[in-house]
Amino acid sequence: MKEIQAKEISELLVIEDDPHVAQSLERGLGEAGFNVLRADRLAVADGYLARGSPALVVLDLSLPDGDGLAWLRRVRMAGHRMPVVILTARDTLPERVAGLEGGADDYLSKPFAFAELLARIRARLRTASQQSESAILRIGNLEIDRLHRQVRRAGQPVELTTREFDVLALLAQWRGQPVSRDLLAQEVWKVNRRLTPLDNVIDVHLSHLRDKIDREQPAKLIRTVR
Repeated sequence: MKEIQAKEISELLVIEDDPHVAQSLERGLGEAGFNVLRADRLAVADGYLARGSPALVVLDLSLPDGDGLAWLRRVRMAGHRMPVVILTARDTLPERVAGLEGGADDYLSKPFAFAELLARIRARLRTASQQSESAILRIGNLEIDRLHRQVRRAGQPVELTTREFDVLALLAQWRGQPVSRDLLAQEVWKVNRRLTPLDNVIDVHLSHLRDKIDREQPAKLIRTVR
């Protein structure tokens, strides 16, 4: 897990079609210790995202094959949550507001000072790292990453369905305290009035969770309280 986090922290995607600006950014960010991926087209950026989200994106808005802001809205809808710093010649107030409301975490106009861009990138990465860490619940050797919806037990990934993950996250949030079927029904299934068929569904999900989380583990974390 630490190796994955280290890679995410160092890998930046620069989407910029001006070769001089792109080369300057690649050189400066590389000297600052980052691994820089370059894309001069949105289609190239999509190819990088298909392999996984980088730690941060530096995004120009005027690209040869489309509008950067429309691209940003699309990748946000697709679930990518990495910080995005817009770097563009568009510098009017309405354009800055549209960029931030469209999913950007920061907005810097060209011409720019590289030292300021670097400081903003580092600030956004610190914030993202803190948010990611606060999203992780650890109980013994069980690790639940609520931000990326990933689970590991004893360092090994555990594949869960969406509903199983939601049940586990709720149990972990209330660790050390009994969680009733009523609470599971309200928080996970969003049902205020529990019915017998739902009790059966809850029991099935708990059974699957026990099999996936506690199987072959000496310490059993999911227990039934009568």
